[in-house]
Amino acid sequence: MTVWEAVAVLVAGVGAGTINAIVGSGTLITFPVLLAVGLPPVTANVSNTLGLVPGSLSGVVGYRRELAGQGRRLRRLGTASLFGGLLGAFLLVKLPGRAFDAIVPVLILLALVLVVIQPRVARAVAARRPAGGDPDGGPLLFAGVFLAGIYGGYFGAAQGVLLLAMMGMLLQDDLQRINGVKNGLALIVNTVAAVFFLFTSTIDWTAVLLVAVGSVLGGQLGAKVGRRLPAPVLRSVIVVVGLAAVTKLLIS
Repeated sequence: MTVWEAVAVLVAGVGAGTINAIVGSGTLITFPVLLAVGLPPVTANVSNTLGLVPGSLSGVVGYRRELAGQGRRLRRLGTASLFGGLLGAFLLVKLPGRAFDAIVPVLILLALVLVVIQPRVARAVAARRPAGGDPDGGPLLFAGVFLAGIYGGYFGAAQGVLLLAMMGMLLQDDLQRINGVKNGLALIVNTVAAVFFLFTSTIDWTAVLLVAVGSVLGGQLGAKVGRRLPAPVLRSVIVVVGLAAVTKLLIS
């Protein structure tokens, strides 16, 4: 990488860490930048996953007050995230690289749709949330978190949006506390996938380091002041960068 390319990756890591702490989909910031500096798609995805692990941890630390008293819930749902993330990482490594090249543009467009409709989903969830019920969401949420873990281990963009939508619908709790759990589950998925990739994949360690440093800073920024940032601005940035990623993949 040139110096300016390294700066771009670092700044993208800050943006991803910030957005991940607030809602998720930070991969839509870092992944296109890693493609732009010349990394092959699978290497970019793997390196991005490793780099975002410290940022995910930073977001969990930033939301530690919201996580207080939720240990049982996090352990139960975390089991689903762990096995789902491991399966997703296995699929990424075992499926042909051409399959990833074909699937990822579709996944990015799906993630962008989720980001755009997230406010409407949040309002619908709040209006239809049933009273009472299992405090941990029951088998339906466990299965949903497992599927989100597969998605997160394979690619990861907007897994936070998926988790927030499901938990917001099925859990009786404050949204900020749910967001804290979302950060914890994303950390589990990213970590188990990263450990798997360490032994099975090609990694660009320069990219990992730059994304890691940036995402740690961004995780703290997102936890402290990110909630005050205009949501439409964040959403617009994600959509623009995500469309750039799709264009890059289709052209290449």
